[in-house]
Amino acid sequence: MRFPTILIPAYKPEEILLVTADSLRRLGFEHIIVIDDGSGEVCREIFEKAEHIGCTVFHHKENKGKGAALKTGIQKSIDLFGKETPVITVDADGQHLPADVFHIAMTMQYRPNKLILGVRDFSSENVPWKSRYGNRITSRFFCKETGMECPDTQTGLRGIPANLLETALNTEGNRYEYEMNFLIDAAKLVPFEYIPIVTVYENDNRASHFRPVQDSIRVYGRFLKYSAASLIGAAVDLTCFHILKQIIPGNASTLIITATILARLISGVVNFTLNKKWSFESHGKVHQELGKYGIVFLVQMALSAGLVNLFSVILGLGHSTIVKIFVDSLLFLISYQVQKRWVFKKNRKENHSGKVRKEVTDLA
Repeated sequence: MRFPTILIPAYKPEEILLVTADSLRRLGFEHIIVIDDGSGEVCREIFEKAEHIGCTVFHHKENKGKGAALKTGIQKSIDLFGKETPVITVDADGQHLPADVFHIAMTMQYRPNKLILGVRDFSSENVPWKSRYGNRITSRFFCKETGMECPDTQTGLRGIPANLLETALNTEGNRYEYEMNFLIDAAKLVPFEYIPIVTVYENDNRASHFRPVQDSIRVYGRFLKYSAASLIGAAVDLTCFHILKQIIPGNASTLIITATILARLISGVVNFTLNKKWSFESHGKVHQELGKYGIVFLVQMALSAGLVNLFSVILGLGHSTIVKIFVDSLLFLISYQVQKRWVFKKNRKENHSGKVRKEVTDLA
């Protein structure tokens, strides 16, 4: 295995970037790529000094986000050192000790097909509250999405093996959401290994550019879109059901079943379209995905009609709308997982490699 490339994305860095880079050079890391993510003239001297101590620096003309900087750096590493050279990402704010970076590199020598994460001890008193509680939330979210436990989903110290570089280039997102998206994508392909690290927080992590509200919304972007599409579909379904049950003739059982089926057909078209075009951003073949969705749709519709009818008969027709809300909320949780893992699984993302390579040519 080749010695990894060190990749440091940097936006308006302080002098600590130079201390980190110089220490890594002294430890034997020959290839250190620094991406200036649109820091501007105020940081020109820092990047010039980084080049002087042996770093290869590339500049974004404007701020594109940490995810975009990581993609640019990975693509540059592939261009310069080959696609078989793994990459270690290191934050520019001095959080990661060079000794821990070296430990990650040594672990990669013996675990060449694993994603190696440097994980922090969040029980320490010096950990800022936004890092402590933010990681708890994202770790739970990650576990729900993948079924895997990850003690530190927000770590910037990551040893990316060569067989994950293409995945890293194709992962959605250009800002802080990129790192979570990458972990979710990587969890489907390789095992993870966790290495305890010491984390240094200078001035309560003042150098971090993470915005708790705006960037948290980006991190949970996938889930929020899934939920929004489902809520819109549910609203269409419930509205149609409530209207149809007022105008469809017949006894209670026939009325409930017919209204449920027709409402489900209408909302199904809405939900499939939103999930394909927006939530999952799928570029797969419509007929293949529609076939899978149709199976889920029919099973869910049958369960909804049967359960709503059963409980409406037991509780009375007047409670049917409330019963439907409860039943379909449970079915939503199941359908969400099935659609994500099966219906839109294979073609959820377009291949972004060509786009990334084109964007790299636009660097100053």
